[in-house]
Amino acid sequence: MAESLPEHDRILQEIESTDTACVGPTLRSVYDDQPNAHQKFMEKLDACIRNHDREIEKMCNFHHQGFVDAITELLKVRADAEKLKVQVTDTNRRLQDAGKEVIAQTEEIIRCRVQQRNITTVVEKLQLCLPVLEMYSKLKEQMSVKRYYSALKTMEQLENLYLPRVSQYRFCQIMIENLPKLREEIKEISMSDLKDFLESIRKHSDRIGETAMKQAQQQKTFSTALQKQNNVNYGRNMHLGRNRILESKNEITLKRTFEDEDEHEEEVLTAQDLVDFSPVYRCLHIYSVLGDGEIFENYYRKQRRKQARLVLQPQSSMHETVEGYRRYFSQIVGFFVVEDHILHVTQGLVTRTYTDELWNMALSKIIAVLRTHSSYCSDPDLVLELKNLIVVFADTLQGYGFPVNRLFDLLFEIRDQYNETLLKKWSGLFRDIFEADNYSPIPVANEEEYRIVISKFPFQDPELDKQSFPKKLPMSQSVPQIYMQVKEFIYASLKFSESLHRSSTEIDDMLRKSTNLLLTRTLSSCLQNLIKKPHIGLTELVQIIINTTHLEQACKYLEDFISNITNISQLTVHTARLYGLSTFKDARHAAEGEIYTKLNQKIDEFIQIADYDWTMSESDGRASGYLMDLINFLRSTFQVFTHLPHNNNDHAAMSGKVAQTACMSACQHLSMSLMQMLLDSELKQISMGAIQQFNLDVIQCELFASSEPVPGFQGDTLQLAFIDLRQLLDLFMVWDWSTYLADYGQATSKYLRVNPSTALTLLEK
Repeated sequence: MAESLPEHDRILQEIESTDTACVGPTLRSVYDDQPNAHQKFMEKLDACIRNHDREIEKMCNFHHQGFVDAITELLKVRADAEKLKVQVTDTNRRLQDAGKEVIAQTEEIIRCRVQQRNITTVVEKLQLCLPVLEMYSKLKEQMSVKRYYSALKTMEQLENLYLPRVSQYRFCQIMIENLPKLREEIKEISMSDLKDFLESIRKHSDRIGETAMKQAQQQKTFSTALQKQNNVNYGRNMHLGRNRILESKNEITLKRTFEDEDEHEEEVLTAQDLVDFSPVYRCLHIYSVLGDGEIFENYYRKQRRKQARLVLQPQSSMHETVEGYRRYFSQIVGFFVVEDHILHVTQGLVTRTYTDELWNMALSKIIAVLRTHSSYCSDPDLVLELKNLIVVFADTLQGYGFPVNRLFDLLFEIRDQYNETLLKKWSGLFRDIFEADNYSPIPVANEEEYRIVISKFPFQDPELDKQSFPKKLPMSQSVPQIYMQVKEFIYASLKFSESLHRSSTEIDDMLRKSTNLLLTRTLSSCLQNLIKKPHIGLTELVQIIINTTHLEQACKYLEDFISNITNISQLTVHTARLYGLSTFKDARHAAEGEIYTKLNQKIDEFIQIADYDWTMSESDGRASGYLMDLINFLRSTFQVFTHLPHNNNDHAAMSGKVAQTACMSACQHLSMSLMQMLLDSELKQISMGAIQQFNLDVIQCELFASSEPVPGFQGDTLQLAFIDLRQLLDLFMVWDWSTYLADYGQATSKYLRVNPSTALTLLEK
């Protein structure tokens, strides 16, 4: 009981001193205490209330007089208060009336302040939105002027910097939704531009390539001119005391030439000027920014490979004109010039490995195409122009870093074909020359005509030089023409060897080999065909022998001619020799054989007109007319052989041998033909008068043989051609059968050359 009283005092103290809001927890502690605590607290509270009532009563008693006095004072001021109230009410009314306008102005001020605050808020928000709108407007403008790469950069700034600041606005959401669509639109537009670009360069690749090839040619010409200038300067240093003024003029001229070429080069557009590569750059940048760079690279390479296959596909009639080849090469050069430019100005769109792979594929196709189409070219001029185009084509691409060794190897194959076309062309030229030749010695009326001939053909004959004009050169008109055509062939062959990047020794070897083919195959074939022609008579054959002799002698001058062109001495170990000697020797042998054949054919023609009366009783007493005509023909024919070349002992021996062989062949053939006439199976009966007439004809043959129609025969060598016929006729003329039978088989027999079967056959007739 004693312990709880101080606790109740504390609770009462807290109730008196704390705020009424906190009384609840204090009162709750009364109920949470010991049992009967509530009653005890109430008792304590009543005691406390009684104490406070006694204090209030004491205080009221103490202040009662003052209260009475205060009431009295209040009653005194009541009237004044009424007056004051009236005055205050009036003042309040007047203030209210006066404050209405102020209130109105105040409300207006408040409204303006609200508007001002709203405007400030709007301005602040607009300041946030304006950059977004400006950037979006800029984006639209960039799209309209096709600055797509810049548009992508603007989109990136919008998404990362500007739109997040105002993302709560609806228009920003619309923008955000439109940006992916714009990206896709940019991709489609840039890809469309790229396709247009690819189509454009496909159509104009020939012009690009033509420009690049012209520039390569100009560069090569410039380098050649510069080299010549260096050579001129070198020569000037070696010969400083001579031609100083002329060299100065040459330098001025060369300088002007270089300046003109420089001006011309400035006028020529480069591939970069001809092609607008911006669609490629834009598309590459756009796809790179969008993270699709690899897709773009694959697409570009795939499309360019397709275009490469189209470019490499030749036209079916390409080989008919040089323009067909020029367009083909220009397209290919244009294609690879574009790829080389893309390689150097972009990073990774194409690589060196890619271009090398593409070039190797193209090179294989180009070589196959050129092999196929060049094989149809039969015109050497077209083949030569093709070669020049290939050289320019190779030099151009080599300048761009592409390997072209296989192209130069191909040129060696085409060179063989070029030589074949030259051989065919010169075969026709040789045939025309031979057809137009009169096969007579060349007449020269004066010194001028003589100089004209020897300017075309290296003819030297001291004996002929001593003779006065007019005179005749031993060869016919075809000889200088053939010689000049051989030189023209060498020049034509040399044209192909130029610009092949080969040494002078190799060029010299090429010229000699091609010239050997011309002599040993083409000219030899033409000579052989000429000799076999029916209209070529004995006189023409003799002249052909003379012509081939002089052409053979001229071979050494052709070798000197080739050496002068190539500056390669004939003493060089690897220098080939001309094989014309064998060509002309074979032609002479063929002509000689044809002479023998034609003589025999002519003899056969005379024999065929023989009209013997094999049953005549006695002879006419003179030789047959056909035989006398035949002998006269042989005499005049063998006189022609005096025109064979004999300006030295070798030629004299050769001409004598040909004449002797021809004469011996003719006599032997005549003897055999007469023998066959007697032994002809269709001849059944022969009278002694016919034998006597036949004997007179044989006597004329023997007289012809003994008259030495061709000098140089020893003894009776030529008469021996008729010995078989003579012994047979003697046997029948004297009827000396006993001697024949007695001496048969002995070396000393008078009728040693008479065959028993032949004698028996004639005896039966």
